[in-house]
Amino acid sequence: MNIICISRGSFGGGKLLAESLAKKLACDCLSREELTEAATRSGIPVGRLETAVSRNRPFNEQMAVEKDCFKAFVTAALCERVAKNSVVYHGRTGHLVLSGIQSILRIRVIMDEESRIALTMQRLGLGREKARRYNHEVDEDRHRWARTLYNVDWADSTHYDLVLNLSRVTAENAAAALVGMAQLPEFQSTPATLRTLDELHRAARYRLALGQDVRTASANVKVQAKMNMVSVTYLPRDRSLAELFPQILHNLGETGTIVCTMASISLLWIQERFQAQDDSTTEVLEIADRWNAAVEVVQLNDESSSEIAVPSTLPATDRTVPAPRVPAHVDGGILDDDGATARPLDPGLRATLDRLIAQDHAGGYTILNCDIKGLMRELDRTTPYGMVIVGEVFSTRGSAVKKRLSNELIGYLVDNLRIPVIEAKELKTKYLFGPTHWFKMLGFAAGSLLLVFLVLGHQEPILRFTIAEGTSHRLLVAAGLFCFAPLFAYLYGNFTQYLLRLFRFE
Repeated sequence: MNIICISRGSFGGGKLLAESLAKKLACDCLSREELTEAATRSGIPVGRLETAVSRNRPFNEQMAVEKDCFKAFVTAALCERVAKNSVVYHGRTGHLVLSGIQSILRIRVIMDEESRIALTMQRLGLGREKARRYNHEVDEDRHRWARTLYNVDWADSTHYDLVLNLSRVTAENAAAALVGMAQLPEFQSTPATLRTLDELHRAARYRLALGQDVRTASANVKVQAKMNMVSVTYLPRDRSLAELFPQILHNLGETGTIVCTMASISLLWIQERFQAQDDSTTEVLEIADRWNAAVEVVQLNDESSSEIAVPSTLPATDRTVPAPRVPAHVDGGILDDDGATARPLDPGLRATLDRLIAQDHAGGYTILNCDIKGLMRELDRTTPYGMVIVGEVFSTRGSAVKKRLSNELIGYLVDNLRIPVIEAKELKTKYLFGPTHWFKMLGFAAGSLLLVFLVLGHQEPILRFTIAEGTSHRLLVAAGLFCFAPLFAYLYGNFTQYLLRLFRFE
């Protein structure tokens, strides 16, 4: 089974390429327009969403829910088509719709500006300047759409396996060249791919069902499906609907565990190995308690030191590590496994998830077998993470390499997510109040009181000194004020910081 996603602009030849490639591969050809029309027929106001994006208007709460429902509809529809047959999809962001499936062949089609202008003039009957402006506006709309729905740069070439310029080659010839690439082992589906596809489909169906049920239509929820567990995260304002979520999902046939978590924000916790009773888990839970947050767990496995070698064709997002029966050099890298060979969750991760569930802070989990850049491809950038917590990663590497890779990971997360990123070992010193902080707070309080006492108890000598004449006295007064002000600010500022942390004010 092949999944090929072609990202195209206006009059760039992407549609012709997709149709020709689908014909050569005997695949279904599916366009974004077909999916948006189906979504509109189902009652989702796609036109209103596109108008808001094109006019750069902020989404209100209702439109944010409608946006999630549209994404869920497109994901569910695409998953259903892919489950039946190989698909060539052409539109804006098909590869982002099926996030987590690494066997997708992701192609971006471009064309030089002059060729696009000529095609626009020919097909729309516009003058040159109007055609140029039309193409520019359409491209801007597509950029905003991808940024609004998936928080990515649509034109970033790192999101694609191939960028194809159709200015000098016909769509027919380009399709002929792509046939061979589509048949490479890296772009063939595996049982792990099918499991990930099923999880995406389940999560999308459930989110869509919650959005279409009149009782929960206004709820702003996030749904994640993994193995036999479904996580539903909802806002405090929707607490009255919490009992309805499991009912609706059970009516759809869900037989696994359904975990509903009320949270204002989400914390992303990345680590290589988890232990339910260690200090870092306790500290993360304490932060989640204070912030009313759901904790989304990501187990980041270091590919180079995996216990079981995972071929490069295995999707990065996978909650099990299948045991390959045939070496990669024999089968071209295609993993010949089935559900029976899948390894269960790591006991430490399982126990950590159970503890999060017991304390109402479970936000779902993901297991990734990838590098740092692969992690960024798999993360849902539209989730409103309040903070990213990075625990111990790359533990099998040498100390110098481990430190360098950990720093690279943190820097990469900061640059791409633009939210606070902190190491787990720094949680206690920066956000929590422990026994040692009592001594620090009392020390800063004593220093502040001492300075206040010295000033208030010696007002007359200080006043006489400050009004004394002479250049030397004035210089001494200026130096004294220059030293006193920042010293007092430092002592009092740190005292109030620890005091507020003690009373759980952030």
